[in-house]
Amino acid sequence: MNIGVVFKEIYNSYPAEKVVGVYRMTTPSLLLRDLDVIKHVMIKDFGCFSDRGISFSEEGFGANLFHADSRIWYMLRNRFTPLFTSGKLKNMIYLMNERGDKFVDYISGLDKHEHEIHTLVQKYTIATISACAFGLDIDTLNGKMETLERINKILFKPSYARELDMMYPGIFKKFNSSLLPSEIKNFFNHLVKSVIAQRNSMPTNRKDFMDLILELRQHRKINSTKKSDEEEENTIELTDDIIAAQAFVFYVAGYETSATTMTFMLYELAKNPDVQDKLMKELDEVLQRHNGEVTYETLNDMKYMEKVFDETLRMYPLVEPLQRRAQVDYTIPGTKVTINKGLIVLVSPLGIHRDEKYYPDPEKFDPERFSPENVGNRHPCAYMPFGVGPRNCIGMRFAKVQSRMCITKLLSKFRIETSKKTPKVLEFSPNLPIIGPKEKIYLNIVPRK
Repeated sequence: MNIGVVFKEIYNSYPAEKVVGVYRMTTPSLLLRDLDVIKHVMIKDFGCFSDRGISFSEEGFGANLFHADSRIWYMLRNRFTPLFTSGKLKNMIYLMNERGDKFVDYISGLDKHEHEIHTLVQKYTIATISACAFGLDIDTLNGKMETLERINKILFKPSYARELDMMYPGIFKKFNSSLLPSEIKNFFNHLVKSVIAQRNSMPTNRKDFMDLILELRQHRKINSTKKSDEEEENTIELTDDIIAAQAFVFYVAGYETSATTMTFMLYELAKNPDVQDKLMKELDEVLQRHNGEVTYETLNDMKYMEKVFDETLRMYPLVEPLQRRAQVDYTIPGTKVTINKGLIVLVSPLGIHRDEKYYPDPEKFDPERFSPENVGNRHPCAYMPFGVGPRNCIGMRFAKVQSRMCITKLLSKFRIETSKKTPKVLEFSPNLPIIGPKEKIYLNIVPRK
């Protein structure tokens, strides 16, 4: 059973409880159900829960924005958050645009309509993340595709390392070890060093992530906004290993998760042709208004596209469960429950997103749930596909722009329809650490008249 489904079932089993005690392996944890409690933990009292609770070596790949403990994370966030501003993403739009056009040309050249959609969309996401993160084109990638595919299989398969960390929390950090196999670390270290050497010998003006990171590198030390108990300023050196660690996180976020989200989105559009018709109408009108150019402003003009995207992630929030580790003993407001320092607290987005208390008829795909009026009337923690609070997903904006570019390019030329092989009901894979389909999703991609 997929881990997200497990936590959704626990969530559903205790409708009157604010919190529910669970064991992960032999480790006691706490599942938070009440949205006000979640708001306290993830937002208001974030300083008490700033760790994700997935700790391993602070050196090299342990110092990445996703896994790093709060001390390292504070330092990294201050430097790397500016890479994902709207201004920086605007400068990268041309890279996504080019890859989107090549993706549509590739589909146009195929001699059949029916496709396994996840594998197909991956061709776009690998091209865009490689171009935007590393400055690599498809031709350059050809020699690395086999390795990348192997890395993807390693990352998105069951891992005894994760279960060992649940049984003995902090064991990898204690032994200065890592959850990640050496093959992954070696690949990204070598890739980043090669790109840096090329950029140093021949600077570019691509304005991709690597260009931006090399600008940051002019300030070799990254300072924390926080001070240690000894009041000494914490610093971390922006080494090739630290850059490779962030590149790895960008790759994972921009490749597999975006491809899976778009797979679910296209599946729902095929099953709901009325939604697809409305989206196509908006797309045609907005493109006409912008003279056929797909710019950052063009994508922002597509308000219904945003609703469809949000509704997709409501039904299929990829990261499950969200987790934080208590930094201090903490009494949950409105209860007599005290969370001890070091305890992991968990949140089930899938449980919340499919709770009829917040989303009536939750199994129905309805983008109008995200009209401004409906969003305004909902609790801010009732929707959290990217997490909530200061430690939400730093790549959220990139993922949205990347995915909308692909859908815009695709639906401006093609219509998506179900085929004889399209599953009527989706089950989630028990073998993935994210919410992903158990079986392959086949859809027809038909040229628009």
